[in-house]
Amino acid sequence: MNRRDFIAAGLVSGASALAAPNAAFANAINAEPVRKFKLNYAPHFGMFKLHSGDDLVAQLKFFHEQGFTALEDNGLPARPIADQEKIGRTLADLKMTMGVFVATKDFDNPTFAVTTWKPEMREPILKEIRNAVEIAKRVNAKWCTVVPGCHDERLDWDYQTASVIDMFRRCAEICEKAGLVMVMEPLNTRRDHPKLFLNKISQAYSICRAVNSPSVKILYDMYHQQITEGNIIPNIDLAWDEIAYFQVGDNPGRKEPTTGEMNYRNIFRHIHSKGFKGVVGMEHGVKDNKTKEGEMACIQAYVWSDNFEISG
Repeated sequence: MNRRDFIAAGLVSGASALAAPNAAFANAINAEPVRKFKLNYAPHFGMFKLHSGDDLVAQLKFFHEQGFTALEDNGLPARPIADQEKIGRTLADLKMTMGVFVATKDFDNPTFAVTTWKPEMREPILKEIRNAVEIAKRVNAKWCTVVPGCHDERLDWDYQTASVIDMFRRCAEICEKAGLVMVMEPLNTRRDHPKLFLNKISQAYSICRAVNSPSVKILYDMYHQQITEGNIIPNIDLAWDEIAYFQVGDNPGRKEPTTGEMNYRNIFRHIHSKGFKGVVGMEHGVKDNKTKEGEMACIQAYVWSDNFEISG
């Protein structure tokens, strides 16, 4: 399941109206969650639809009831403004945190890597960033995802890197004023996104240092990096000062923790031990998404992975 699939699935899951019975909603707000996680895990719309249905508010209530304290919605910019505002109000009522949405992306063409030589490409990107600032206000979001496009085989890599740095600086001028953090996401080129410019954590780290803005940080998607370079915990330590956000997905399969080769209990323990207070996005599918038991197994995978001892 690639990024396009996640965005499309989230939008389809929220196609129904956002209305919810007032009494039931009040009960959901006042009800204590069935558990308290140590980290702020964030499911996405459509993840547990057999339990919650398609209604967006009902889904948020279910997330809250299960102990999740955050939400991801890659496709948020495509939702009607009224829906964005409703999501924002519901998150506030439930005291949940808005995670990332995708501000700008291109999986097929060079964008950030060529704007120095193609200045006509700058304004469409800047327009999307300005739009992201307005969306963030509606849902009280602190972070938005940026995928800086593909590489250009006709340009030396260093020229492309310089162009990416320059474009992020231009975007940062907009985001800094609003307090919005763009998190650039390295994606794997071996399985899902073979043409993309940004694929390694060290590469993102060097760009963050060069841009030198509080509004440009790293989204560390551990599924992608397990495929690209592995070495998850050491790279977390090396890039720690520039990491603002994490995403989860086991490999192979890109499903919940415990379904693949990654030891997420150890990874979560490590992130927690370093004092991470941000959001850990559940950007993956559910291994058995055809049954309620499968959805609950996904939740229980997080219960198990979050059950680590706290040292010190």
